[in-house]
Amino acid sequence: MFGNRTDTENEDAASLLYSSLVSGAGVTIFISMYLVFNFQSPQTLSFKLIWISLLFFITLIRLGDYLYWKRSHTDRHYRPKKAILRYITGTLLTVFMLAFYCVYMFRYSNDIETSVIILTLSALAGGAASVLSANKLIAILYPVILILPASIALYLSPSEYQNNFGVLGFIFCTVMVGVASKAADFTSQAIALKNENIDLINHMEEKVSRRTETIYQLSNIDPLTGLYNRSAFMQKLAQQLKRCKSNNSSLALLFIDLDGFKKINDTLGHRFGDELLKRTATRIEQYLVDKQLVCRWGGDEFLVACIDTDEQQALDYATKLIEHISLPYNFENSNLSIGATTGIALFPKHAQLADLLIQYADTAMYVQKKAQPNIARCFDQAMGEQIQREHLLKVNLAGAISNNQLRMVYQPIVNAQTEAVVAFEALLRWKLNDKEISPAEFIGIAEQHGLINSIGNWVLQQSCATAATWCGGNQSLSPQVSVNVSILQFNNDDFIEVVNSALSDSKLSSDKLIVEITESIFAENKQKVLQHVRQLQAIGVKVSIDDFGSEYSSLSVVQNLAADTIKIDREFIMSIDNGGLAIIEAVKEIADKLNYSVIAEGVETYEQAGLLKNLGIDMLQGYYYSKPMEADLVDAYLASTTVISQNTKLEARS
Repeated sequence: MFGNRTDTENEDAASLLYSSLVSGAGVTIFISMYLVFNFQSPQTLSFKLIWISLLFFITLIRLGDYLYWKRSHTDRHYRPKKAILRYITGTLLTVFMLAFYCVYMFRYSNDIETSVIILTLSALAGGAASVLSANKLIAILYPVILILPASIALYLSPSEYQNNFGVLGFIFCTVMVGVASKAADFTSQAIALKNENIDLINHMEEKVSRRTETIYQLSNIDPLTGLYNRSAFMQKLAQQLKRCKSNNSSLALLFIDLDGFKKINDTLGHRFGDELLKRTATRIEQYLVDKQLVCRWGGDEFLVACIDTDEQQALDYATKLIEHISLPYNFENSNLSIGATTGIALFPKHAQLADLLIQYADTAMYVQKKAQPNIARCFDQAMGEQIQREHLLKVNLAGAISNNQLRMVYQPIVNAQTEAVVAFEALLRWKLNDKEISPAEFIGIAEQHGLINSIGNWVLQQSCATAATWCGGNQSLSPQVSVNVSILQFNNDDFIEVVNSALSDSKLSSDKLIVEITESIFAENKQKVLQHVRQLQAIGVKVSIDDFGSEYSSLSVVQNLAADTIKIDREFIMSIDNGGLAIIEAVKEIADKLNYSVIAEGVETYEQAGLLKNLGIDMLQGYYYSKPMEADLVDAYLASTTVISQNTKLEARS
């Protein structure tokens, strides 16, 4: 009845209700007298006189209540809820009287009187929607009590004329309930807004202070963990570094990255992940002296700054913190465990700027996580040199294509039994300042900094264009070209379009192209990978799994992929006399069962080649046959060796 209104809001509601009581009562009496005395009937005269007398009596009581409210509503003992209850009681008595009159009179009234009564009820209900909007309960009850009984009576009447009015009454009642509800909600919001504004004026300083605090929380505090967010921490760290510089003191910055969090978040859901982050933040705070110098940097990463801390103290502190973080977390009667790898950078030893300190600590963490997670490591000079080199390579790699620094070289793949060339693997090379940069070094940088797609597309275009010229452009005699594709490039939505474009521009037949992917690609988005593989095969392009057996779940890959070729990783060839042979035999047996061709790469000796031939390996690749050669040497190489026939292409055996 009163909702969650304050006393002040109830006072406003009572004022709105009582302010229209006199006019509302006057309208009700006038309409009632019109109904009673305008339609005379001996049958109903006594009823009408008794009814109008009772209504007059109720109205007098309500007017008396109005006078009482007028006198007492400014008194300090005034209770607005009681006043509203009195008003509602009087209104209900009035509307019940009106409803009773209508229901009683319908059986005696003619069509004209019935029409007048219905119009009168409609007018009263319409006016009440706004007059009574200060209280939602009475605003809704008024049209229901006034119209619904009358509509039922009309609907049950034997008169078809009255039946139609009954149906219209049901519809009008429904509409008026909706109108009254919306009007009441609007009035309630207006009352609340009015009091909120008054309260804001009366308590401006307090309100402004609270809102300022809220804004501060939103802009500076991580909502999940309650720690400082990135921007707030950077401000605090910069201020602290100034103090350290003035005081000639040191500071250690710890970059903490959780180990195993992603797996828990992905398998158990974000609810568990968020709770884990909150509890981890609490554990970190428990080890802090100054809680202003800790933040959630993002995701599952945290930063902690330790004042007056040297390298050994920072390592000791980080080790204890890792142990504390790594203790099991109890969730819903089950234990979850994570670790934490921590990188440390020191002020002023390693850097004097906040950005550099964070970058160096992040680098130390990253290097340690690759080597052995769940351990703390301090930044050192070698890492600094590595950062400088990576920056140099990143800057120059961005312009490597336009500066003609990239080129393709090609290494032959031969039929193991005939030693005829069946394909060339296209390999990317980069020469910077007259020095060759290893692909193992620059490919990772290209992937990390968003350059791999443009470089990978260039590689496809160049490889296809070059392959189309082999054997004088006679593609019925020329070998295939095998192109390595990175995970990021292969998973791009436009990858198939890029392949089609490379084939179209070069006019290379699609069955002359092999796309090489590594097993690790299936750890990203298996469904998209499988879709792209099928799309490639549908246009005639072959698919090869490179470095097979060295990374992802090999058996699940070969079972579901339906690729054309498997490349055995060179590590197994190098260790062929020390356990590698058993792996090679197992891969060969799996490939035979699944109807794949097998390539052994990294063949460097006559003995290796002979043993692999005896095992039935289909194709061989390695320095024993040829090192990767420049593009302009391929035709001469093909002329000096046995060229593949059309029937021995590198593809799945039929």
